[in-house]
Amino acid sequence: MRLLVVNWQDRENPQAGGAELHLHEIFGRTAALGHQVTLLCGGWPGCAPRVTLDGIDVHRVGTRYTFPVLAHHYYRTALAGLRFDALVEDINKIPLFTTTWGVQPVIALVPHLFGGTAFEEVPAPVAAVVWLAERPLALAYGDSGYHAISESTADDLVQRGVRRDRIRVIYPGIDTSRFTPMPGVRAVTPVFTYLGRLKRYKGIEVVLRAFARLAHPTAVLEIAGTGDHRTSLERTARSIDHGDRVRFLGFIPEDEKLVLLRRSWALVFASPKEGWGITNLEAAACGTPVIASNSPGIRESVVDGQTGYLVRHGADDEMAQAMERLAHSPGLVASLGQGGRRFAETFSWDKAANETIEHLHSEIARSVASR
Repeated sequence: MRLLVVNWQDRENPQAGGAELHLHEIFGRTAALGHQVTLLCGGWPGCAPRVTLDGIDVHRVGTRYTFPVLAHHYYRTALAGLRFDALVEDINKIPLFTTTWGVQPVIALVPHLFGGTAFEEVPAPVAAVVWLAERPLALAYGDSGYHAISESTADDLVQRGVRRDRIRVIYPGIDTSRFTPMPGVRAVTPVFTYLGRLKRYKGIEVVLRAFARLAHPTAVLEIAGTGDHRTSLERTARSIDHGDRVRFLGFIPEDEKLVLLRRSWALVFASPKEGWGITNLEAAACGTPVIASNSPGIRESVVDGQTGYLVRHGADDEMAQAMERLAHSPGLVASLGQGGRRFAETFSWDKAANETIEHLHSEIARSVASR
């Protein structure tokens, strides 16, 4: 297959996140199996305009802000002659409506849709643009195939008018050879961890309020990640009774991330909505329980009572109760961690890539038959 993949960023972009990890894990494997994969994405100041990553031919155009304006023109002038068999648009920000580009078929890869959560993170005018851009999704992409990364995302698409039989749910994978438990590394006293971007919509204040309720004299909360919400979170941390036991670690490299997940007693996650929750699976693979909001996407990456606990979103009292149970029971931490490891082993990137290739073949065949 000759595939054109369109995404706002590649994995080397300083703004890259879970969507870029997902894209490269799947399409890097697709390229390794002999398929031709071209990625059209945005760049950043000083980046190389064209590189090869994971066997993918990457074309970088403009920046995070100009890419949606420049992408179609670049495709027409530099890439249209390659005659792609399919176009995959990774819709994890504002849709680019690539169905107008002339490539058939178009497959919409959808990690998640922002919907109303956009108003929790950015100014109302910007949030309104995101919200409005997502509204005509079913109309603009018509009979296209959809690759959703969770049942929650599939349900969201159906609510927006997409036919359920046009959606294929393909769960992300996890590298269980790298994310592994390590005996003897778990901290002696309870350590609860948040790992991710420090953004307002992530609900980290809920975690802080829950930790403030925790009646354990030596427990600590470590918050790893960067983002523009850090100053506000630090202010909130100083206001709670246990503020001196809340530690902001900032950015941590991948090797330190492994150490953090392995020594934690639980990963704590309170977002109102995610596409999936890959960090939850990384923690589970390391044998670490997860306490998370029972929110769309997230609820599929945690098995309540087996790999951790799901609590009502925003219910800091329920989250505190779950933290309390674990803080006073190392045996329960170990038991849930073992369940998490078994759960994580049911996912793999090879499986996700193979299912994606199968889906692409079927969509191409369907498109050819309809011409």
